[in-house]
Amino acid sequence: MLHFFIILGIIVAILLVLVVLVQNPKGGGIDSSFGAVNQLGSVRKTTDFIEKATWTLAIGLAVVCLVSASFIYSARGDANQSVGDQSVSTEQPVQ
Repeated sequence: MLHFFIILGIIVAILLVLVVLVQNPKGGGIDSSFGAVNQLGSVRKTTDFIEKATWTLAIGLAVVCLVSASFIYSARGDANQSVGDQSVSTEQPVQ
């Protein structure tokens, strides 16, 4: 299950990078190389979609990271617990 979340995190991170690269650095909308998009819809709708996609992907990446960390933490806790079950009692003799 951990591998699934790691792969999902990589995919979300790549998509987030692509969405950020499409944005205009001055905040005026998408890059001018996507001129055909202006004919299909307004620039404002496209900008809103890209902004929502950026926030959604960023929140999704944060959630995937937190879930992955909890899986790693629980797996590490299980490993420590199983080692603790097999350990020998370390009581000191009374002097």
